[in-house]
Amino acid sequence: MSSLNAKNKDAFHELASEKSGSKGPKARLRKCARPMAPGTAVGGCAFDGAKVALQPITDVAHLIHAPLACEGNSWDNRGAASSGPTLWRTSFTTDLTEIDIVMGHSERKLFKAIREIKDGYAPAAIFVYSTCVTAMIGDDIDVVCKRATDEFALPVVPVNAPGFVGSKNLGNKLAGEALLKHVIGTVEPDEPGLCDINILGEFNLSGEFWQVKPLLDKLGIRVRACIPGDARYLQVASAHRSRAAMTVCSTAFVALARKMQERWDIPFFEGSFYGISGTSEALRRIADLLVKKGADPSLLHRTEILVAEEEEKVWKRLEAYRPRLEGKRVLLNTGGVKSWSVVHALMEIGMEIVGTSVKKSTLEDRERVKQTLKEENLLFESMSPRELFSLLLERKADIMLSGGRTQYIALKAKLPWLDINQERHHAYAGYEGMVQLARQIDLAIHNPMWPQVREPAPWEPALVV
Repeated sequence: MSSLNAKNKDAFHELASEKSGSKGPKARLRKCARPMAPGTAVGGCAFDGAKVALQPITDVAHLIHAPLACEGNSWDNRGAASSGPTLWRTSFTTDLTEIDIVMGHSERKLFKAIREIKDGYAPAAIFVYSTCVTAMIGDDIDVVCKRATDEFALPVVPVNAPGFVGSKNLGNKLAGEALLKHVIGTVEPDEPGLCDINILGEFNLSGEFWQVKPLLDKLGIRVRACIPGDARYLQVASAHRSRAAMTVCSTAFVALARKMQERWDIPFFEGSFYGISGTSEALRRIADLLVKKGADPSLLHRTEILVAEEEEKVWKRLEAYRPRLEGKRVLLNTGGVKSWSVVHALMEIGMEIVGTSVKKSTLEDRERVKQTLKEENLLFESMSPRELFSLLLERKADIMLSGGRTQYIALKAKLPWLDINQERHHAYAGYEGMVQLARQIDLAIHNPMWPQVREPAPWEPALVV
């Protein structure tokens, strides 16, 4: 447990963060996000965060060493998509009972479960997740996984992120540590290339990454590993031979990117595939890093040609939506990288931002929002439903973009709502995604039901005395 505590503290002193890394240890301790008190699970626990960060690796069996409820709570909790294997969507748990715990059978049951999965499903690897119960009773999943790896000649990876150690975000970071320690660098690729890259923190929600990958393919850039979205175990294991990397969600994987740079000299940057200029800038920076690492300098010119062609096409397609959306007021209640990337995308089509949540956003995310909006009072932390309801009315929002948990606040205010978080059913990344985002906002705002909903009920005038 002491080693886990040390790992937790290290996770919240991130040197790759421009704001955090430039300060001394005491200043970082005061200003950086810190793990919640043990036992707190607001916004998800560390186990939940680790499972979210690794489950989209599609040909891996994800085994939860816990009583049944832990797996039931976390199964399929993101809308990630796979272009091939479906094993990742099969639920595996040791289903510990009181008898297993009291009689000390839990580690034996874990080893048996690993054997059954190996024989019945032939996975590329098995990831074993510790949880609150198994960590508190002292199960050593590292030893069990090592024995299983040796006996079955199959990678069995321990993921030590029991829920009680902290927040969901801490779990993301611990998942990255597990990949770095047990997976990345364990397989040598057959044909390493000068234009191989890693994309970190991209979950391929609703197939979003499939709208970006064709752009990279046109430039001859190969994505060796997209971690974790639609990834295969061997791709992740050979990710150390890429020439450059881009982090999409730095909150989750910036530490992994930094340590891969230190260990294997893979330069990285944080970017976004949301919005026209965001996508274009990401493509330019990827090309620039690759050229600096030895790729053909003509890649820069070819990137500019592709960007010009794609931007011309997408702006023509957006002409139908801009007059209908220009000046519409939107409240964005999300967080993390979307707190600034989606804001910029909405402003490109002429919408006015009346507020954006910076919950779960890094200091760099907040700075980007401030630079984009120029008004700090448009930023807010998490709000109670009553406060969020009042904010929608006070700022005369035309629509709210958020996750499913707050949709009913917008509906209560008789306002359109659009899902922008992981449960969404539409892909908004890349140039194609920008058109889809504009289309969905247009459909929501101009749905003919809203004027009817806002009309007084037929019986209301009769109640007036």
